[in-house]
Amino acid sequence: MKDAEWIAELLCHGLLRSSFVPPQPIRELRELTRYRRKLVESQSAERNRLQKLLETANIKLSSVASDVFGVSGLLMLKALAKGEATPQAMAELAKRKLRSKIPQLELALEGRMEEHHRFLLQMQLDRLEAVSHDLTVLEQRLQEKLKPYTVQLALLDEIPGVDWTLAAVIIAELGVDMSVFQNVSQLASWVGVCPGNNESAGKRKSSRIPRVMCI
Repeated sequence: MKDAEWIAELLCHGLLRSSFVPPQPIRELRELTRYRRKLVESQSAERNRLQKLLETANIKLSSVASDVFGVSGLLMLKALAKGEATPQAMAELAKRKLRSKIPQLELALEGRMEEHHRFLLQMQLDRLEAVSHDLTVLEQRLQEKLKPYTVQLALLDEIPGVDWTLAAVIIAELGVDMSVFQNVSQLASWVGVCPGNNESAGKRKSSRIPRVMCI
């Protein structure tokens, strides 16, 4: 209570600096980019669960195909979910370079897919398709919201390793008006890449840098 009273008194005397609140367009961008990250994380988690399901059914598709969720992989996964094709027929669904591995694919697809596995596999494929659709719609919306920041996007794109998605996250988290930060140190602290050095009673507390802008 005493702390609250002291803060209120400081505010009455104009001794508190106002917090940084980004303008509405930037806040909307931030919500879009953060939700995109959640969708990507959900997609990755679902893919991991699907891979684990294949392992329990002794399907070793990932040991042959470098991308289980590519064009060829998805065709085989859908055939596995239906449970109507033989390993040989499913291996023939391979496209391009993967066709050179048809004998290995036949062995990898000779698992024990029971009705229980097929049920879960179909549900997981449906969820992945839904997430993929949502990501497409969201990214279209994101592209529309980014049109006023074409110049900033072009400048950020010149940085090695920065694509349009990461550039969008940087703009969404920091905005485009750097005058709101007094100096570089304050900007680094806002982003979360400025580790603290907290020590009390001779014991050092954690100075781990928090997780920051991710895509």
